[in-house]
Amino acid sequence: MENRNLVDKYNLLYPRSHYYGDFKPEHVVFNANLQEFAHQVSYIAGLQTSGKLSSLQAYKDIKTLWRQLKQSKDALGIDSTPPADL
Repeated sequence: MENRNLVDKYNLLYPRSHYYGDFKPEHVVFNANLQEFAHQVSYIAGLQTSGKLSSLQAYKDIKTLWRQLKQSKDALGIDSTPPADL
């Protein structure tokens, strides 16, 4: 029972959504990175809103996360132009 509670807590704290795009390994990895980025930004926003983090520090932290996400996109070789069918 305790193991199930740990899984439930993990799923609550670290939610993941399925990937519905073109199945390419680099796209799946980037999607996971993007979800992690969004999750961390939500934590930072919550900390800033509750007064635990200054606006400037929240901005700096999010900017750092954004740069990391951009670097992962570049490292994975994902083109920035959207597919023609969109």
